Amino acid sequence: MDSTLVLVILIVVIALAFDFINGFHDAANSVATIVATRVLSPFAAVGWAAFFNFIAAFGFGTGVAKTVGSGMVNLDYVTPYVIMAGLIGAIAWDLLTWWWGLPTSSSHALMGGYAGAAMAHISLTRGWAFTLDALIVEGWIRTLAFIVIAPALGLGFAYGLMLLVYWSFRSVSPKAMDVYFRRLQLVSSALLSLSHGTNDAQKTMGIITGVLVTAGYLKTFDVPWSVILGAHAAIALGTLSGGWRIVHTMGSRLTRLKTRSGFCAETAAAGSILLATALALPVSTTHVTAGAIAGVGAVQRLKAVRWGVATNILWAWVMTIPAAGLVGWICMVILHFLTAKSG
Repeated sequence: MDSTLVLVILIVVIALAFDFINGFHDAANSVATIVATRVLSPFAAVGWAAFFNFIAAFGFGTGVAKTVGSGMVNLDYVTPYVIMAGLIGAIAWDLLTWWWGLPTSSSHALMGGYAGAAMAHISLTRGWAFTLDALIVEGWIRTLAFIVIAPALGLGFAYGLMLLVYWSFRSVSPKAMDVYFRRLQLVSSALLSLSHGTNDAQKTMGIITGVLVTAGYLKTFDVPWSVILGAHAAIALGTLSGGWRIVHTMGSRLTRLKTRSGFCAETAAAGSILLATALALPVSTTHVTAGAIAGVGAVQRLKAVRWGVATNILWAWVMTIPAAGLVGWICMVILHFLTAKSG
């Protein structure tokens, strides 16, 4: 078997493994609120989320995949080894933060690892002065801006929706409201899982398509249907495996949730993520969901949000891209010297 084909298959397997890890790492985004409000049991909730993660493959396009695969890192300087190193960097950071129970962004871990590996490759082959040539500045400006904008949208949308719910149901007893919103929360959690599936699976689709282009198996950056289905299947299976450490942080430690606040948080997060997807922007579903949960908590009173927990989450967000980038850089250096030695 051709050595290039073997390398591509290995990278595709690693990319799907990342997608699987993304699923269980980010399972909390889709199920934390519905578990916290006891609308569904944890087992039923992850099954519900996984189903909608998968069917997101149909109907949301590939704009985010193209941004991740070719809109942030210059493909002229990308090799299959760069993509492999970037994936390893992202997986390493995801596993560490999963173990620590921190709801960090798998999306930004992937982007950080990919960028770090690409910059390392250029610095090793062309010199330090050309390191930043690996990055497409416009793509990074838009993505980094949405690190702030996306959770703020989630927070603001959730806050406004929560106020609307309180006003609209002001004459309804809390018990009657809970019965009504238990049903509505099934819809809102499905919508959140759908948005999570399309935005996050597209990032893996972009990486796999990128390696197929750089290896010469595709002439243009068009995502094949086999890649679309494979990425969504992997993230759905990962969601089925759950991520209970992070469910605890997102679903109970950040603020206390009821069915109506869970509905508002899920709807606000889903709307914000789908807006970003329509703009072909890779956003962190974790960031947006955390912002939405904080938004519904703040309606009660600012002290209802555990800002100490929120601060820890914020620091994890800030660290994700540089930390994953550093691991991706180190992995690229190791691969560079190993392949040079074997050659």
